Amino acid sequence: MTEIQRLLTETIESLNTREKRDNKPRFSISFIRKHPGLFIGMYVAFFATLAVMLQSETLSGSVWLLVVLFILLNGFFFFDVYPRYRYEDIDVLDFRVCYNGEWYNTRFVPAALVEAILNSPRVADVHKEQLQK
Repeated sequence: MTEIQRLLTETIESLNTREKRDNKPRFSISFIRKHPGLFIGMYVAFFATLAVMLQSETLSGSVWLLVVLFILLNGFFFFDVYPRYRYEDIDVLDFRVCYNGEWYNTRFVPAALVEAILNSPRVADVHKEQLQK
C-alpha cells in the first residue's frame, strides 16, 4: 500500500465513522420531512383506491392484498441506508449509491489530507508536484 493510499484510506474511514456510514438500514422519518406533499399524496391515493375497491364487486375480495402491499412498499420510505465509502470505489460508479442518489454528490478532498500528503517524506516529489497543479 502506498503512502497516498494509506492516507486516503485513513480519511475515508474517518468519514465513515463520523457520518455513521455502515451499510445498515436505519429507521428515519427524513422522507416525511423532505417530501411532505408526496407523503400526503400517497395516502390520499391509497384511500381513493381503497374506496374504489370496496365499492367494486370484483375487487372487494382482494382489498387485503392492497393493504399489505401498501404497508410493505410504504415501509421502504422509512429507512435510510448510508453506504460505506471505500478506497476501491474512487472514480467508479457503484450501484450501492443508487438507493439514495449519492451519485450526484461530489466529495472534495479535505485540505488536511492534501497537507499530509505534501508533508509526508514517504511520498515521491513527482506525486507532490502533480498534486500542486
